[in-house]
Amino acid sequence: MLPTPCYVIADAHLGAASAEHERALVQLLHRARADAGAVVINGDLFEFWFEWKHVIPRCGIRVLGALAALVDAGVPVLWIAGNHDCWGGEVLTRDIGVTYHVGPWRGEIGGWRTLIEHGDGLREREDAPYRKLRAVLRHPWSVWAFQHLLHPDFATRLAMMSSHTSRNTRPRDGGAGLVRVAAERLAADPSLDLYLFGHSHVSALARGTGGGVYANTGAFLNEPTFLRVTDAQVELCGLDGEAVTVRSALARRP
Repeated sequence: MLPTPCYVIADAHLGAASAEHERALVQLLHRARADAGAVVINGDLFEFWFEWKHVIPRCGIRVLGALAALVDAGVPVLWIAGNHDCWGGEVLTRDIGVTYHVGPWRGEIGGWRTLIEHGDGLREREDAPYRKLRAVLRHPWSVWAFQHLLHPDFATRLAMMSSHTSRNTRPRDGGAGLVRVAAERLAADPSLDLYLFGHSHVSALARGTGGGVYANTGAFLNEPTFLRVTDAQVELCGLDGEAVTVRSALARRP
């Protein structure tokens, strides 16, 4: 179980994000160190993340330091792999100390029975070609070849040249596809109180027909928004300088 208040952040795309938004993310993580019971990174913290034996991409160093400081302060950090950072390893788990999870995560946040997914590949028809590509990119042979046959500088440049494609061609339905997926899942599984997504870059907070809540952080890349889950409610928040504003909130069903 993750304790509350729980901060949920997604789609910062460090390496493509502006320096201003990276500073805002560091500031939010410093705030979480004093205020949060747990932090969830719901995928695509980096535009591209890969770990060689002695090399990692050169970006987001201050963010990694802030995450390590959170863990050192006793705040658990759960990182759900996204489609841009699905190749995490010992740097994240051993050196930074986060819990790195590939695939759906199911557990509790405070009293909320929760399912977390980044959101890539979930739309049945629209994402079918991507699911085939994902199987290739995540295959152990592909990972081994990328790690051992390419120089890290060249490999990173190659990845960054193509990474913007998936970001720029993210779901163009205004997030409606993932809202539909969430509504169907919440209706089919009334035990779920909370279903969390990222990926669409469209923030959302809505209640399903059975009373469960669907929430999407939106993309920190575009605007510093995040979710704050307390025992009583889920809040969609924005960061404006040092001030946090609650844009909308939904209470946990009785």
